[in-house]
Amino acid sequence: MATGNPLARKNEAIPIMQRILDNPFLLLFLGVVVPTVFYIIWGIMEILHISIAK
Repeated sequence: MATGNPLARKNEAIPIMQRILDNPFLLLFLGVVVPTVFYIIWGIMEILHISIAK
């Protein structure tokens, strides 16, 4: 059981979301990669919806 004692909390596992949010380089990477991937997918979908010229 967790108490106010820092030594008692040392053995607790750190939640995965806290580990992600505590890493600034991972947040920077995700902030660049996620929008880039979505814009690429969006662009491919737009290209595929262009009608063929007659």
